[in-house]
Amino acid sequence: MDKEIARDIASQLLKIKAVTLSPKEPFTWASGIKSPIYTDNRLTIAYPKFRQTIADDLAVLIKEKYPDVEIIGGVATAGIPHATGVANALGLPLNYVRPKKKDHGKKGQIEGRCEANDKVVLIDDLISTGGSILKAVDAVKETGAQVIGTVAIFSYDLPESKTNFAQKDLQLFTLTDFPTLIEVAQELDYVEKNDTELLHEWYKNPEGWCK
Repeated sequence: MDKEIARDIASQLLKIKAVTLSPKEPFTWASGIKSPIYTDNRLTIAYPKFRQTIADDLAVLIKEKYPDVEIIGGVATAGIPHATGVANALGLPLNYVRPKKKDHGKKGQIEGRCEANDKVVLIDDLISTGGSILKAVDAVKETGAQVIGTVAIFSYDLPESKTNFAQKDLQLFTLTDFPTLIEVAQELDYVEKNDTELLHEWYKNPEGWCK
């Protein structure tokens, strides 16, 4: 991870208020984890310059880490706009992966190009446990295509996600992560000392924190 890029992305996420803290009334993620922090990267698409920065930074990251990429894939729905920007920047075909197969028509799960032996890099907006993007990985593999890598704007950097990606024998690269976000938030006086300590406690033990 490029430290300068990581800090810049974290700073901009904070400035557009994509990050919300609620230690007294924790959020419940789709995975069931209770958390004092919620990151809504869907807000990024409302800011053209930031949206373009994300696309450019992801494109550079993908070309560096996965030079053999042939297809850019987006995880529906939040990963689609960023995958579109990256595909445009790299001049590559695009697809996106639905959470489940359609119940009509051809009953497909993937829209756009996804053919046997295609080398695909999947993009999502953020990673908590990795469940959404890893389900998309399975869907792509069903077509005979190869998922050569995964990338995202932000990761909470949780132990469970690291385990889940390791089990799939996949690498994940992100533009920024939770430790960087909190570091920048402190410098910008976005969080008070007590909240910072609470966030570090949660980061060390997310599953047991609320208990």
